[in-house]
Amino acid sequence: MIETADRIAELQFRVHQEIDIAAPRADVFEAIFEEITTGIKDANGGSMNLRIERWPGGRWYRDLGKDVGHFWGHVQVIKPPVVLEICGPMMMSYPVAGHIAYRLTETPTGTRLTLTHRTFGEIDPAHREGVNQGWDVIMKAIKTRAQG
Repeated sequence: MIETADRIAELQFRVHQEIDIAAPRADVFEAIFEEITTGIKDANGGSMNLRIERWPGGRWYRDLGKDVGHFWGHVQVIKPPVVLEICGPMMMSYPVAGHIAYRLTETPTGTRLTLTHRTFGEIDPAHREGVNQGWDVIMKAIKTRAQG
């Protein structure tokens, strides 16, 4: 039984982060879209050319031009300015199922942004090691954008 539990643990990861932002929910919601398109950079600091179609079923993808690119996910739920959920492989080009949920709640000082990223599949150890740090950078960048 332990062997099975260990194998299941190898096949999944979960990231859960929260950050308080001194900005209205609508501004934070827009900052999410800005960050997951123009804010995420490649290893050399250049644009990833990420695009997102802002409707249920819309694609989140890397557009390299001339019909070349990478599919990252589909918009599963979009309810501005409360929730955005995306499902797909994200940055992983191998068989995985992933789900990202951004939830925004009003607070007395602005907005609390909660991110949950869950993935199941044969996850590359490098992705497993870097995912928390990567989301931390993205969450802080969303905060900076939203607060102006």
